[in-house]
Amino acid sequence: MSTTTPRLLVTGAGGQFGRRVVELLLDAGTTNLVAASRDAAKLADLVARGAEAVTADFNDTASLDAAFAGIDRLLIVSTDALGEPGLRLRQHQAAVAAAVRVGVSHIVYTSMPNPEPASPIGFAPDHHQTELALAASGVPHTVLRNGWYMENLVASLPHVLATGTWCTSAGTGRVAHVARADAARAAAAALTAATGTATHTITGPTAYTTDEVAAIASEVFDRPISVVQVSDEQLAGGLAVAGMPPFVVDLVVSFDANTRAGRIDIVTDAVERLTGQAPQTLAAFFAANRAAFLPEA
Repeated sequence: MSTTTPRLLVTGAGGQFGRRVVELLLDAGTTNLVAASRDAAKLADLVARGAEAVTADFNDTASLDAAFAGIDRLLIVSTDALGEPGLRLRQHQAAVAAAVRVGVSHIVYTSMPNPEPASPIGFAPDHHQTELALAASGVPHTVLRNGWYMENLVASLPHVLATGTWCTSAGTGRVAHVARADAARAAAAALTAATGTATHTITGPTAYTTDEVAAIASEVFDRPISVVQVSDEQLAGGLAVAGMPPFVVDLVVSFDANTRAGRIDIVTDAVERLTGQAPQTLAAFFAANRAAFLPEA
């Protein structure tokens, strides 16, 4: 292992989150930095900026061992393998096991708030069991329980703005959405610092109900929005009629059920504490991404 400049590796560097973490580290002048992806060819621009690229396939143990060899600090970005039950957890466990085998000295992992067994979120067990694997590994680690991204609203809010109606089963539950960029800043900071073992819940600055999010969106985009509270069953039916695949329907409904139960009603100062900079507000995010929410405006 390096005794001077730690050798850092970020998985999922071909995706939005992992790539942003690598970019932030490069912006900060980080050296000895490795970007990992299933397809290392996607990382050419990062290599041009000074990162090393390696192939890391979470379904291939040998590739993980080779990618992680000689790494001091590792960021495991949770994978997007949600379509096959159990696959994501197996991938995460394989990554943790590989890190242990090759002697990684610190692991940072992107989890979710309150992933314990009572969670209605279908993929919560993936995170909970990965956290348990980290605890059992004996390797110092940092768990980043990232809240729901503001970017997730791009999938639903444009339709709401177009129709003027927001159907939800979230009730008066609150969510402190966080910008992906802020969560990436927190991850870059955690990987750079990487001392001891800790868990941080990463949130935006304010937790809002759906009605309050709608009010902010109405003001920023100058569009009226009426929030309609429905049951989980009614929400599922409407999503199915809209053509969403069953696993997406289940996911969206579980998000609202999780919110209604108060399981994501969390606000922390973790982003500012880790990075020294306060996270972006929801109103500012909406204003900065107007074209994504009103693509035909």
